[in-house]
Amino acid sequence: MDRRDFSQKLSLAAMASILGTEIVFGNQMPSTYLPLGLQDSDPFKLFKKDGEMEVLNNRPWNIEAKAHLLNDKITPNKFMFIRNNGKIPENIDPSTWTLTIDGESVNRKKTYTLSELKTKFPQYTYQLTLECGGNGRSEFNPPAKGNQWTVGAVSCANWTGVRLRDILEDVGIKSNAVYIGYHAADTHLSGDPNKEPISRGVPISKAMQDETLVAFSMNGEDIPIAHGFPLRLVCGGWPASTSGKWITRLSVRDVVHDGAKMGGTSYRVPCETVAPGSKVEDSNMCIIESMPVKSLITYPKSGALLKEGKVLKINGHAWAGELEVSKMEFSIDFGSTWQHCTLEKPTNRLAWQHFDTSVSFPKKGYYEVWARATDSNGKSQPMVLPGWNPKGYLNNACHRIAVKVV
Repeated sequence: MDRRDFSQKLSLAAMASILGTEIVFGNQMPSTYLPLGLQDSDPFKLFKKDGEMEVLNNRPWNIEAKAHLLNDKITPNKFMFIRNNGKIPENIDPSTWTLTIDGESVNRKKTYTLSELKTKFPQYTYQLTLECGGNGRSEFNPPAKGNQWTVGAVSCANWTGVRLRDILEDVGIKSNAVYIGYHAADTHLSGDPNKEPISRGVPISKAMQDETLVAFSMNGEDIPIAHGFPLRLVCGGWPASTSGKWITRLSVRDVVHDGAKMGGTSYRVPCETVAPGSKVEDSNMCIIESMPVKSLITYPKSGALLKEGKVLKINGHAWAGELEVSKMEFSIDFGSTWQHCTLEKPTNRLAWQHFDTSVSFPKKGYYEVWARATDSNGKSQPMVLPGWNPKGYLNNACHRIAVKVV
């Protein structure tokens, strides 16, 4: 999407909001014109994203990839989705950045500089899958409120940092520790300094996993600003909202963390199946933890043309939250029959897995290639939309691409 397309997505009111004041004579502006004061707000320039990425929201920034952009085994920054709840912090100085560990269940409060974190503790690198809990929301009916993600709010990058477990062991945590909650430098859209845009976390068991990192590097470089520079949590396999960006404080709690976006319908689904459109009481909503089994065909792009008699090579990725993917299949007859794909083992736990296969078609015509992953507990992706929920979370229906044989 170029700057002209971007400007067409912004209303006059949205432009004024970003500028912080009324645009005098704004109704006289050409429809495709982007004011000079906003030209640096071009997300592709700001965040070094590929021009095919799709902007879903600019306040806050939320941007997703398309399936074919995610073909790399390790996701580069230019194709990595952005999911924000507040304003990205400005004027960050890593030389003065600190991380404080506090809360009811620490033996003593302690603060570390970024330099101390990098030198005091061993560093580890893992490939970790991060997926927005609302990835696939656009398919729900009745529609669910929120960014209408299609399939591109997922990534798997190389993350380098120190284990959260090592930091917690250095501070010392009490036996009554239940949860950790993060606090960060991003600010609320309202401008209220007393409101956190998001403050989520994970149970202490997840915090103590080897792969749960306090990270400062992505793909061998400083984490890009939109992804949490200079310090963030990375909790692979769980909704990406648990992987707080721009973190400045971690609280070790003796209760389930009660920060912003931890209650109500936020990142929660009904504990039991409900009818579409139902009103669900907060007490009957359960916090999302491990993400469900899912897969994505990343090559070829949907709409591929193939000459009759030719074989189509497809490939993609599959992941299953805390579990491993044990089987990968494809169908060309709308799920009536399934054939096996070659499936690689994950590079490490919580990394996505790569699959490929060759597909033959019996004659000319229109086809759909469907992909279905099965996790190590034997649970497979549903062929159609899974159970409805108020916020449109956890859509792991089979991904599919269109193919025309000519």
